[in-house]
Amino acid sequence: MLSERRLEVLRAIVQDYVGTEEPVGSKALTERHSLGVSPATVRNDMAALEDEGYIAQPHTSAGRIPTDKGYRLFVDKLAGVKPMTAPERRAIQNFLDGAVDLDDVVGRTVRLLAQLTRQVAVVQYPSLTRSTVRHVELLSLAPARVMLVLITDTGRVEQRMVDCPAPFGEASLADLRARLNSRVAGRRFTDVPQLVQDLPDAFEAEDRGIVSTVLSTLLETLVEETEERLMIGGTANLTRFGHDFPLVIRPVLEALEEQVVLLKLLGGAEDSGMTVRIGHENAHEGLNSTSVVSVGYGSGGEAVAKLGVVGPTRMDYPGTMGAVRAVARYVGQILAES
Repeated sequence: MLSERRLEVLRAIVQDYVGTEEPVGSKALTERHSLGVSPATVRNDMAALEDEGYIAQPHTSAGRIPTDKGYRLFVDKLAGVKPMTAPERRAIQNFLDGAVDLDDVVGRTVRLLAQLTRQVAVVQYPSLTRSTVRHVELLSLAPARVMLVLITDTGRVEQRMVDCPAPFGEASLADLRARLNSRVAGRRFTDVPQLVQDLPDAFEAEDRGIVSTVLSTLLETLVEETEERLMIGGTANLTRFGHDFPLVIRPVLEALEEQVVLLKLLGGAEDSGMTVRIGHENAHEGLNSTSVVSVGYGSGGEAVAKLGVVGPTRMDYPGTMGAVRAVARYVGQILAES
C-alpha cells in the first residue's frame, strides 16, 4: 500500500502530465502543488513510485510519466468523476432533444461525445435482445408480398420483406396483425418465440403456411447479427495526439475500423456501470496505447447498449468520465420518452 503522501505525489504527476504533455520533475511538482515536503523528499517518493511501476522515465527526459499501472491507480482511487456544469448540461440536452428518430439520436450522440471529450466517440445501437416490442406492423405490398415492420421500445425500426407462399387477403393480414400484437406488444424480444409458436394454429388451414412464413421472418429479425450496429465519430481527433502513440497512429486507426474490436472494447450491455480500460488492459494489440471509457445507457434503469470514447492513455479521466456518464444519462431519458 502506498502512503497518502505518495498517492498525492502520483496524483500530481498524472494531473501535470495530462495538462502539460511534458514529463514531470520533482522541482516542478513542489512549485505547482502544496505537497508540504522538500524537493528531496518528493524525489524519494518518485523513486519509490518508479520502483513499484507506477511511473517511468522516458529516455529523453529527467522527468517522469505515469505508466498504465499508475493511471489505473489514479482512476480507481484518486480521480473523482468531474460533474458537468449547468451550461454544459443544458447544451447536451438541447442538442439531443432535437433528434427526430433513433438514427438521429445515435448520430447526435457520437458528434456530441467527440466534441465534449475531443476523443473518438463510439455509440452502440440499442440491442434487440435487450429491448421490448412496441408494435409489429404488416403492410400488403402485393397479393403475396408483405412488409414486416418491427418497432422497439427504444425507437429502433427494423423492416423486412416477406414473400408469402400464396396470396394473403387484407382481412387475414389485419387479423394476423391484431393477434400478433396482442401477444408480443410490450414483451421482451427473448420471450417472443415462445409467445408466437402456436399462433398458426389459430388460423384456417389454408393460411397457416403464410402465417408461419411471416413469423419465421419475424424470428429471424430478432436474432440477426445486425443488432450489433454501432456508430463512430471524431477519429480525426486522434491526430492531435500524435506524440502520445509511441510508434505510429496507424494500428490504432486500423483497430477502430474493426467493428468486432470496438464491441469488445465497449463490453456487454449487461455490465452497465462505468468501465475504464487502460493501455495494455485492452486485448487488441493496436490499442495498447489507448484508454477506453464506456458506460451503459437505456431507459428504466436498464442498459440496452453501451457508449464511450477511445483516446490516448494520457487523457483527462475525471472530465472524460463525467462527459460519458452525462451523455449516457440524457440518451437514456430520450429513449424513455420516445
